[in-house]
Amino acid sequence: MAETPGAAGGGYEGLRSGQVAEAAGVNPQTLRYYERRGLLAEPARTLGGHRLYPAEAVTVLRVIKTAQRLGFTLEEVFGLLAAARHRHGPRDAGLATGARAKLEEVERRIADLEVIRSALRGALDAGCDDLIACAGEPCCPLPFAGPGAAPERSRG
Repeated sequence: MAETPGAAGGGYEGLRSGQVAEAAGVNPQTLRYYERRGLLAEPARTLGGHRLYPAEAVTVLRVIKTAQRLGFTLEEVFGLLAAARHRHGPRDAGLATGARAKLEEVERRIADLEVIRSALRGALDAGCDDLIACAGEPCCPLPFAGPGAAPERSRG
C-alpha cells in the first residue's frame, strides 16, 4: 500500500487508482464510473487530491466484474452489493434471491434461443434460400408473424 504523508505528519494509507485498477483488471476510468454509479465507495483523498482506496476495493471490483460476466446489469449489481452491505433481511436475501431471478431469466433466454435454433435448422433442412419465396410456401419452417401469416407450426 502507498503511504502519503498528511498535513500534521500523519499519513494516508491505501491504494492509488492505478494500483487498484491494475489489481482488479479494469481501467482507472472504470473506478470513477463505478463511484458515480454508487457501486464503489468514494475513496479518501490525499492533501494533493489523489484517490486512496482501501484494499477491499479490489475485491468489490472483482465482484462487480464477475457479476457482469454472469449476466447481471450494473443496476442489479448495485442491489446485490447493497444487500451484502445491509444484512438485516432474511438469510436468502441478496445473492440467493438475485441469482434465482437471474437463473430464471437465463433459462427463458435459453428457451427462446432453442426455438430460434430449431427454426434456423428447419430452414436449412428445407433448403430455404429466399425469405420471400419461402414465406409463400406451406412447408416453410420459419415462424412468420403478422396479418396473412401462415399458422404457427409445432416445433420439436
